[in-house]
Amino acid sequence: MALRESKNGIGVEVQTTRQHEPALGLLLQILEVRAFWEHCATFLMRPVWRMSASGDGHPVLVLPGLAAGDASTTLMRRFLKSRGFAPIGWGQGLNLGLREGVLERAHDRLRELHREHRRKVSIIGWSLGGLYARELAKQSPEMVRLLISLGSPFTGDPRETNAWRLYEYASGHRIDSHDFHGRLRAPPPVPTTSIWSETDGIVAWRCSFETRRDMAENIVVASSHLGLGAHPAALFAVADRLAQPEGHWEPFHRNGWRRLVYGDPHKTRLRRGGHPSGTRDRRGASMNCALRAE
Repeated sequence: MALRESKNGIGVEVQTTRQHEPALGLLLQILEVRAFWEHCATFLMRPVWRMSASGDGHPVLVLPGLAAGDASTTLMRRFLKSRGFAPIGWGQGLNLGLREGVLERAHDRLRELHREHRRKVSIIGWSLGGLYARELAKQSPEMVRLLISLGSPFTGDPRETNAWRLYEYASGHRIDSHDFHGRLRAPPPVPTTSIWSETDGIVAWRCSFETRRDMAENIVVASSHLGLGAHPAALFAVADRLAQPEGHWEPFHRNGWRRLVYGDPHKTRLRRGGHPSGTRDRRGASMNCALRAE
């Protein structure tokens, strides 16, 4: 799927390949039941939350995934608040896709936080919310301090996801329609972290792989998709990234005990045969970045 200019603004032009990766298998879908235990584990670990990095009080805008609202990010925001950050939800109810006005209202929220705190805002987007976060950072990089996405499908094929039908039902338009806004392929011009799991049962990890460039990185955790925004390892990494001083960015390190918790993203890609955007599939057709449902 590629983006093109139209009379009505920026649209999406679908460029299909003869063969693409199949949707994720049944076993990974079943393993999504882990999400309940991942939420419980983080809640039960509240006494040791203080072991994670502490913040400087700067605002953090948290955007939910498809068919979810601010309730889904409550645990994450509670954790961040306990660590000295100032998290806030997106305030738009359920995320039902890129409907009219969604990005505009999210941008208004970003602008309000920037004006109220007189500081740059960090943005966290879970799944589809991560696509919004990337677009906000591209629209107003002067307001954004750091961008973190969690299992967000900013590259790949639309129908590799196990949620594209849900996206069509929730949003009211086809996944290959021309209603989407924003240049998904263009990287955000701010420090960017993509957190994903090899065993994500909703979004294939290949579609969350951030290409190598300055101030961009991948962090790999062993989590379900539905529990990614509440997984203890993911939240520890989020706090670590947010705690960096404004204007000073260093990549996440995996030294010591972290090697037991966080995977090596580049070894994962080599071992599992991931295709970075712009490479070729088995038949030589171009692999284009695509908006995926979740």
